[in-house]
Amino acid sequence: MTRSIVDLRSDTITHPTPSMRKAMAAAEVGDDVFGEDPTVIRLEELAAERLGKEAGLFVTSGTMANLVCQLSHCGRGDEMILGDQAHIFYYEQGGSSAVGSIHPRTVPNQPDGKLLLRDIEAAIRPDNIHFPVTRLLVLENTHNRCNGAPLDGSYLQSVRHLTDEYGLKIHMDGARLFNAAAALDTPAAELAETVDSVSICLSKGLAAPVGSVVCGTRSFVERARRARKVLGGGMRQAGILAAAGIVALTEMTERLVEDHRNARRLAEGLEEVKGLAVEPDFVKTNIVFFETTDDECTAEKFVEALSIEGVR
Repeated sequence: MTRSIVDLRSDTITHPTPSMRKAMAAAEVGDDVFGEDPTVIRLEELAAERLGKEAGLFVTSGTMANLVCQLSHCGRGDEMILGDQAHIFYYEQGGSSAVGSIHPRTVPNQPDGKLLLRDIEAAIRPDNIHFPVTRLLVLENTHNRCNGAPLDGSYLQSVRHLTDEYGLKIHMDGARLFNAAAALDTPAAELAETVDSVSICLSKGLAAPVGSVVCGTRSFVERARRARKVLGGGMRQAGILAAAGIVALTEMTERLVEDHRNARRLAEGLEEVKGLAVEPDFVKTNIVFFETTDDECTAEKFVEALSIEGVR
């Protein structure tokens, strides 16, 4: 008898649903590099519609999505401002610098994932021959390393007013944007309204096996399409993958509130466990961080003990 495993490591652990597998098997396909895959086109149009943007671009991963956006907004030697806890800064192997020669300038993330307006403004370079040119501001919604905190529309509007004053573009790493929309009871399009580009992930919590979508203006997406190609992201009969993404957007986004309830329930239960420290009120979406406080039970020992019980 196979032992049941409870896997709480990440929302990337989700498996394709039966309806996704059925849609993938039946997907109509063509050559996406030639712009001829009807299922990819359908996914891109659906994502753009859901986010209130003109066009979309299907890419293989959230990391590629963010990188093609950075390459499309910035030239070599340009500077982008982002949080010091940003996924792009921490977990994407410095791709902006390694591939695009884009200079990252970090400002502190607040516990709720926000960047203070005064910190953003202070980081914007003046017109001086010694400095790189500030082109882009990057926001993350929800914010992975800040307890999955969602950024609300009011804050996003205030950031837009500031960046307009200085002529900056905004990219939103919206890998979990639909979690933010669910937590705030706000349409995702309202949260994406103020940004110039936005990426969403189909495999984090939404159960698709692979893929993200970049959305923005048609001209921006065409630049992003060229960037995708140079990164090796041109796919052929990708409709098999895109079909699962369509199901993710049409069937799974409404279920994220279930994840949020379960995360809160987990945090409240962990709060009752001696030797653990957690702040349930910080849990707004589907991410739960906690610490071990017992010197005899390190995090490593705790993880090992859980693994023996079938919990990852």
